[in-house]
Amino acid sequence: MANKRKAIGKKLRFDVFKRDGFQCIYCGKTPPKVILEIDHIDPVSKGGKNDINNLVTACFSCNRGKRNIRLDKRPKRTAENIELLEEQESQLKEYRKLLKKISRRVNKDINEINDVFEEAYPGWGFSNTFKKVSLTTFLKLLAKEKIIDSLYMAISKFSNNSDKAIKYFCGICWNKIRENEVSP
Repeated sequence: MANKRKAIGKKLRFDVFKRDGFQCIYCGKTPPKVILEIDHIDPVSKGGKNDINNLVTACFSCNRGKRNIRLDKRPKRTAENIELLEEQESQLKEYRKLLKKISRRVNKDINEINDVFEEAYPGWGFSNTFKKVSLTTFLKLLAKEKIIDSLYMAISKFSNNSDKAIKYFCGICWNKIRENEVSP
């Protein structure tokens, strides 16, 4: 009599993939590089059931290579994958915290630079676009102090014309950036 297999439902299949991090427990490959399948720890042909504790994620090649060889215990890879995913999540959380901290510092520096400009040209300030694009770029490539020194130089040259001062200021900053690229 032929061995009848009960199909594994989509929900159970997804739960196994999710638990294993959508990664083959044997080789570690993930979609779209590979097609994932469900593998039985205890093969169906040897009495294994379609229970989540008897199922693991495997890529097509690894699953076909294993065939109906019984695994005595769940591979360590699943537990390692869970630990790895938890570590990645923790690192991502810390990385996002760092990005927020950097963003707050950049905004503080931009406001400080803008204050220098507004002090020289009362009632005028840098546009939001200028702050987000130009000043942010300058702060990535130059020390804040060099940017402020450049602004003071531009203000002293064009004390009565804020538009010319801004253009001159940008030119000074770009020249300093080029000098940094050339120097060892």
